[in-house]
Amino acid sequence: MYLYGAGGHAKVIIDILRAEGKSVEALVDDNPDLTELYGLEVVHESKGLSPLIISIGNNAVRKKIAEKHGCAFACAVHPRATVSPSAVIGEGAVVMAGASINAEAAIGRHCIINTNASVDHECLIGDYVHISPNAALCGNVEVGEGTHIGAGATVIPGVRIGRWCTIGAGATVVKDLPDGVTAVGTPARIIG
Repeated sequence: MYLYGAGGHAKVIIDILRAEGKSVEALVDDNPDLTELYGLEVVHESKGLSPLIISIGNNAVRKKIAEKHGCAFACAVHPRATVSPSAVIGEGAVVMAGASINAEAAIGRHCIINTNASVDHECLIGDYVHISPNAALCGNVEVGEGTHIGAGATVIPGVRIGRWCTIGAGATVVKDLPDGVTAVGTPARIIG
């Protein structure tokens, strides 16, 4: 197993993989000054390394790297996460400790379901989405590609959030949001 990215997000994924009983061979990073992280070698060429997990928190960067590398991608699911047997988790996704993914939820490719986040029944989460710590998505929520749901945000049942949106920390989303907006507050209002 190899990780692409040698920052703080990589440290969490290493911990998850170790908790799963999996080993990390090395990390890949474009910064030539990085040579080691968490006792693991950092290399600067990813050609031929597989399977990979992209260990970078930025959604757009994760997408760019995933599209550039035609290799196999692995997932990491912390043993202390709760994942329904009927849920689907896409390749390259990472599910942190305490996260809950309930019945028939579908998590896209290269998503981050962060610490203690809750994704309830029948939610549809697009590729490259980040659901931050303690965020709660009620049932039947749809989140478009690349959207970032901030820490502690709540999305009520049945809401649809567009692609590449940013939902502020602590926001309460009570109505559908179009693509590309930033929404904050309770109830969430579009500010950009």
